[in-house]
Amino acid sequence: MNRTLSFLLIVFFTFIFSSLSGQVTISGEVNDSHGEPMVGATVVLEPVQRFAVTDAKGAFNIPNVDAGEYTLVITYVGAKTYRESLTINSQDITLSPTLEDDPLNLQNVVVTGVFDPRIQLESSTAITTLEKEALQRLVPRGTADILQAIPGVFTDPSAGEVFTRVYARGISASAEDDIGWYYVSLQEDGLPVSLIQHSYYTPELFHRMDLTTEKVEAIRGGSASITALNAPGGIFNFISQGPKDQFGGEISLQGGLQGENNPLTRIDGTLGGPLGNNWFFNLGGHYRNDEGARNTDFTFSKGGQLKMNIIKRTSGGYLKFYGKILDDFTNRYTGVAATDWDDPKAAFGQDFNTTALMMPGFESNIPDPGRLDEGATNGFDPSQGVHAQDRAFGVDLFQELGKDWILRFNTKYSRKRANWQTSISNNFVSLADPTSYFLGGGFDGFGQVVFRDARTGTELARVDNTGTLAAFQGGSPSFEYLTDGRLPNDAVMGTAAWYKDNAADELIGEVSLSKNMENHDLTLGAAYGFSDTSMFTQGSFGFVTYEPDPRMLSVTLENPGQPVIEFTDANGLSSYGGLFFINARADVSQIAAFVNDRWKIQENLYLDAGLRYESIGHDGSKDRWINLPDEGGVDGDVTTAFDNFLRVASGERDSFDFTYDYLSYSAGLNYTFKQNVAVFFRFSRGNKAPELNYYFNNFENVPINQAAEIQKINQAELGVKWGGNQFSFTTTAFWSQLRDIATTNFEFDEESGSIFYTPVQFNDSRTIGLEWESAYAVTPDLGLTFNGTLQNAVATQWTIYDAAGTVDISDDSITDFSDNELPFNPNIMFNLGTEYEKERFNGFLRWQFMGEREGNVANAFQLPSYSIFNAGLGYAINENIDASILGTNLLNSAGLANFFGANSFGANANGVTTEFVQSNPNASFVVVPVLPRAVVLKLNYRF
Repeated sequence: MNRTLSFLLIVFFTFIFSSLSGQVTISGEVNDSHGEPMVGATVVLEPVQRFAVTDAKGAFNIPNVDAGEYTLVITYVGAKTYRESLTINSQDITLSPTLEDDPLNLQNVVVTGVFDPRIQLESSTAITTLEKEALQRLVPRGTADILQAIPGVFTDPSAGEVFTRVYARGISASAEDDIGWYYVSLQEDGLPVSLIQHSYYTPELFHRMDLTTEKVEAIRGGSASITALNAPGGIFNFISQGPKDQFGGEISLQGGLQGENNPLTRIDGTLGGPLGNNWFFNLGGHYRNDEGARNTDFTFSKGGQLKMNIIKRTSGGYLKFYGKILDDFTNRYTGVAATDWDDPKAAFGQDFNTTALMMPGFESNIPDPGRLDEGATNGFDPSQGVHAQDRAFGVDLFQELGKDWILRFNTKYSRKRANWQTSISNNFVSLADPTSYFLGGGFDGFGQVVFRDARTGTELARVDNTGTLAAFQGGSPSFEYLTDGRLPNDAVMGTAAWYKDNAADELIGEVSLSKNMENHDLTLGAAYGFSDTSMFTQGSFGFVTYEPDPRMLSVTLENPGQPVIEFTDANGLSSYGGLFFINARADVSQIAAFVNDRWKIQENLYLDAGLRYESIGHDGSKDRWINLPDEGGVDGDVTTAFDNFLRVASGERDSFDFTYDYLSYSAGLNYTFKQNVAVFFRFSRGNKAPELNYYFNNFENVPINQAAEIQKINQAELGVKWGGNQFSFTTTAFWSQLRDIATTNFEFDEESGSIFYTPVQFNDSRTIGLEWESAYAVTPDLGLTFNGTLQNAVATQWTIYDAAGTVDISDDSITDFSDNELPFNPNIMFNLGTEYEKERFNGFLRWQFMGEREGNVANAFQLPSYSIFNAGLGYAINENIDASILGTNLLNSAGLANFFGANSFGANANGVTTEFVQSNPNASFVVVPVLPRAVVLKLNYRF
């Protein structure tokens, strides 16, 4: 018995010893080309998929590795991928790898716009990657502002964080101010932020970037036609942080001044690490309080978000659960008045850098037309702006199934709400113009009109407006002041209290199955999206002074011997719910099936080709409306005219149920010379189904009996990618054609006081251009970057419907602007920058240039070119703490980003023709300047 026991113990300990002696530890420190430790680099041991993430000293450790042959792969955004073959015997291994700079990320793996992850150099698409370090050098001004660094992409963030426009390569015609992401997909971790778009409901409402974002991948056109849901113009994918094998995080404190010393404060934070048994977590988010870049009497933005993910590393893959809670208030800037068509200058005492020209904050209640019998109201406070809420939860799975099969599955559910309470339009309305009086008191609103400051009750002016009726008798309208009081500029602001309540429950996902063969990588899959959405819009007229710091006006009609008629409520609102009424709902379904093959034709030559069949269904209805028929309005009091014109549902609904089916395809060739040079060619045929604004904005009290057109998009591109040690560049020549573009205009009927959209016109456009991206290391410490776009965009076939300012169609006409330049597409735009980093110091200077653009398709007004200079300085106090100061638009450029047309209520950009400019050389018009200077001090702590 003792001998047997002794023998078993010897065998047991021998087995344990041999097992332990066969397992070793791989460790080391990863440095960059400057000799500085690389924090957060991912170290993977293939093929067993053991991994580590470098700590604050650049160190990593992979324990308990069995003997065998392995490949160590180290990746870091902004550095070339490092690979080293290792033979593991019985001794621990210590390494000191140095990663070379890769400023254009050509050696980094990209996951956007491709069916199988691959390094950017080998992809047959034009992709730009923005790494974490570049993102942290930006002053936080919204999603669109971040994307200005990407070649081939036009962005207009002049309104602020929301109400922005983003499009690529001239695919722009339907990307209007209130639906500016029409052709592109804004994504988080591979799925769209939102499935749907319509007026004032776009994806950037529900997206905020903070420290939880690891990098951004952007693709222009090309394979977006077959890899994104109804977004052939491009994909902008914000990718969150991945697993960390050591506990750590980061806190960023920011404080700064914008415009005329308006304060901005913000805190960002992340925390992540292992949970045990190959489980990892990340948690982070931000909160901010921003008084705004322009002058308003309320806080412009406040709120934040919380994001998380929990990741399980498996043998050959991962399982990730992720979520987001967003609760945020922000607003958007409207236009500023200008004169001088050739050299625009701010007018009426306004200023391009500081004037916001928006309603001041106040609290009012407007009758809810759907619940009048309950006495219900909708609270309205313009200081709220848009209250965006998003609750999202998702599951992401990647798993090798064996025999070279790979399964990918990503899905998320979200519940969104966007409640707008803001002002829309801010045009000059002369006191001699009868418009505001009709909106205040109807046809009986003439005589002695008294204007008082709504906050203080002080009488500002008393006028006799009966002379304005001469406009309807062929004469010149006029008015007369009855006292010494005057209104600024003898006018009121043509503006509306804009209340919108939008909600959506959405389920979005994608599943694919890939098979890697000797010469083929085949992918089959499906994508889906379902949205249950509703929207309500109500517009009321607001009496506001027309001056740089607007005041609300309480307005009454005080004719001698007659009862006093209140044009406005105590806050200055009139025509309650009388300008707009839209109450609609829709179920949207998007289902797609796709197949793609990456065929290795010969060594270094690949053909990447795919098909995508998509079916999009819109099933919904829209309420018809009538004006409240009861005499005396909502309260039954004939002396309170402000509630006499309420629009309410008539009880009739116009339904729509249309399905849009189409087939898209894309094929690209990529040939790689050696390891650092590649050329590619791609041709794509994409389609863009209509968004819900087609039904919601059109068909005013008429049946919705016609489906919208599917826009057809043809694109071709030829590119070169070169990743050298000192110099790297990519350049792509492109051709884009957009057909069957539905266009309509926003109009105001002076006779009825109603606002309407003109009949839809279908048009075509074409853009050719060249985009480039380059980086040059002058010395190990000094680098230069240069990217930009040269392009020519033409409206090859374009007509505009002219309603002549009335709903009556007898005086309507159609104007042909074919072969004019496409508006808002500059012939040149570029970014030129320099970066310096040595020891603890770093700094950068960037010049952003935007070329001249046409302000409308009539080519009657040109937005001048402008430059913006951004700069920053940083200092590493120690290995955990660094401080920096960042500035944007340092020279306070007053560049003009947008054009809203003539300075009259209900006007639009397309209403300005060459004849109009010649006939009205001194007229004022509305432009939207770029955001003014901002300087921010940041303090970062990493642990």
